[in-house]
Amino acid sequence: MLTDGYHDIPAGKVASIVTHLEMRERVATRPARVPEGLKLEQVTQPAPDWYRDLFMRIGGLDWLWFSRLGLDDAALGEILDDPQVELYALMRDGTAHGMVELDFRQPDECELAFFGVTSELIGQGAGRYMMNHAITTAFARPISRFHVHTCTLDAPQALGFYQNCGFVAYRQQVEIANDPRLNGQLPLDAGAHVPIYPLP
Repeated sequence: MLTDGYHDIPAGKVASIVTHLEMRERVATRPARVPEGLKLEQVTQPAPDWYRDLFMRIGGLDWLWFSRLGLDDAALGEILDDPQVELYALMRDGTAHGMVELDFRQPDECELAFFGVTSELIGQGAGRYMMNHAITTAFARPISRFHVHTCTLDAPQALGFYQNCGFVAYRQQVEIANDPRLNGQLPLDAGAHVPIYPLP
């Protein structure tokens, strides 16, 4: 348990505050239209490199998402190829610009494992359209809990967006991890809002 006050972050590490949110019953969705030229499509058994590229463009380069980047092809494929994991991509002219990843592997619940759009689509209504699909798809199954977590290594509007969509925060944690820019998972200029504290 952390005590009150300041705590040093070790060199070579990044720290974030993680907020866990949940939805215990389906909420009414707000009307939303997908921006012109975009279409949400289910992607089955995506190639690992295709997935990593989308993951990077949505969250890696701008916000320092890194959790999936440490997985090799076999480990990543084991998740994405599981029939209880559903991946939807927001497509335009054959290129993905957003993702909704729903994980039903735990009985009676669904995790919104990853969710987001590339930076050029933020604020254009694509997120609301995708969330409406996520809520509808999750509660089409007999679940009693739909949950998601976000952190301070995400777009600053993410937490408020989830709350506005009906998720309720119930837990917070501090996460400390290796800085992915120092181990080669991300380029050194990724996540410019998070300072790098190099190893001594």
